[in-house]
Amino acid sequence: MSKGLKRYSLRKREARAVLEELSTMGLELPTSARRRVEVVEAGRIKLFLVDGRPLMAEEAGRRFPLLTAPELLRSLPSLVVDMGAVPHICNGADVMAPGVVEVRSEFKPGSIVAVLDEKHGKAIALGEALFGSEEIKGMERGKVLINLHYVGDRIWRLAKSISAS
Repeated sequence: MSKGLKRYSLRKREARAVLEELSTMGLELPTSARRRVEVVEAGRIKLFLVDGRPLMAEEAGRRFPLLTAPELLRSLPSLVVDMGAVPHICNGADVMAPGVVEVRSEFKPGSIVAVLDEKHGKAIALGEALFGSEEIKGMERGKVLINLHYVGDRIWRLAKSISAS
């Protein structure tokens, strides 16, 4: 494991709370199976691992599923962006109204929203909604989501490196 990383197992009560949170995100785990829940800390980022697999991150007090765990992303509201917006979003840019081609589900301001590319329908980022879904549909300009996690960012690379080890 890389220098500067701290890895530890959670106690039963803390682990149970994390597993419950993951189940509200859509992760289905057999109830009879005992799960080992660990945390990897890298500076301000925490990754939560279940049986060695990174599934959720925490940064600045906000928890969200990882892009490397697609089964958790299915339960999130989503919006689709045009292919011109993809390189910008994958470099950390926030999502702007002109790049949004479709809002696929209903959500409120503050919700975690999956950002899908138009061509393949793949999740390229997760963002925090600044407006509700209905407002975004009517917007022609301005920022609509704050980019929290995107393909290739530090969280994604850390999750991939843990998955590979």
